[in-house]
Amino acid sequence: MAFSVHAQKLPNVMILATGGTIAGTGATSTTTVGYTAATVGVQQLINAVPELGKIANVTGEQVFQIASESMTNEHWLTLGKRVNTLLAQPNVDGIVITHGTDTLEETAYFLNLVVKSRKPVVLVGAMRPSTALSADGPINLYNAVLIAGSQDAIGKGVLVALGDQIHSARDVTKANTSTPDAFKTAELGMMGYVQGPKAHFYRISTRKHTADTEFDISSLAALPQVDIVYGYANMNSVALNAFIAAGAKGIIHAGTGDGSLAAKVKPDLVAARKKGTIIVRASRVGQGILARNGEANDDELDFVVSDTLNPQKARILLMLAMTKTSNTKELQRMFYTY
Repeated sequence: MAFSVHAQKLPNVMILATGGTIAGTGATSTTTVGYTAATVGVQQLINAVPELGKIANVTGEQVFQIASESMTNEHWLTLGKRVNTLLAQPNVDGIVITHGTDTLEETAYFLNLVVKSRKPVVLVGAMRPSTALSADGPINLYNAVLIAGSQDAIGKGVLVALGDQIHSARDVTKANTSTPDAFKTAELGMMGYVQGPKAHFYRISTRKHTADTEFDISSLAALPQVDIVYGYANMNSVALNAFIAAGAKGIIHAGTGDGSLAAKVKPDLVAARKKGTIIVRASRVGQGILARNGEANDDELDFVVSDTLNPQKARILLMLAMTKTSNTKELQRMFYTY
């Protein structure tokens, strides 16, 4: 007997909107830079892609309406709690979060650590505003809803969908300021593609995520202050000492190369650790494993290394890890686990 796709039960997908370029508008149809982000509401986004109704029962909620460079820890906690509340409902099969691209990878990794469900969560953005001739938001949103409603996406952690590609929240990064193919998982590789009416997966992340993590934000009202100190030639300790004076409980040192410590800065990092500040060595390079006891004697200095996490993601893991412990051996275990 013939079986119509319309007779199949469509998944229920919730779209949580936070703003960003995908909800942005420009002065003209050729304005692809210098536009205004976060001006279009969630229902307008949904209405612009009527094809969504063929692949899912879609509902929308406006959580925030901001440009993502203004995303804060408080926004993350609010969003994470809302996601967990929705995913606990039996009538929600997956969630799509529309988001500005500037900090999309950070929000995705935060959720990858705190979402307590195996149901799909997909972050999506756009590199061109909704009014541009080359607007990529509508197809990206369509693909994200398709992934969020896919049985194949269950248990794969928080995902990022742009440019017909599927990426792991842990490994993806924004690698170009303005082109539509800005999101890359450079060395480890993306997880798959969206082609036609299906999400195709070719690899999975081996690091623990979502329902398998030890982090619980349900009762958290704030996260510990962790700041990033960037390494460069002729570096000094002004930023480091300012962050510590302002109350930083942890510092991510985004060093040159393999997380090298400049001679002018190392003594102040050592002193900060002795006074209780957690120091994590990361790299500004963006790819590769940060070698423990490589460019510094981490065991002797009681430092932590970031493994393959970039500085901005190392900051997120350290904040959450410090809600559990300040023991550096335990913190290092977490960096090798997530």
